[in-house]
Amino acid sequence: MVMEQISLDKAKDIAKKKGLKPGRVKGTNGIQFTKGNNPRLETVSWDDFEKTLGKRGLAVFESGGWMKIMKKAKK
Repeated sequence: MVMEQISLDKAKDIAKKKGLKPGRVKGTNGIQFTKGNNPRLETVSWDDFEKTLGKRGLAVFESGGWMKIMKKAKK
């Protein structure tokens, strides 16, 4: 399965269709998508999510509707 980097707008569209929200692991700067029912995760705004991606050199990748947050591909 080849994961391709996608824009945050596309990630938002996919997340909305799947009922996902941007989230942070409580007490850390780890981010992931959540449905909002995990006590270890807190939902965050899309702006905070985007800022954390940028600070940590991360991007959202997708393949077949599956999304994963990974380090940005080096150019």
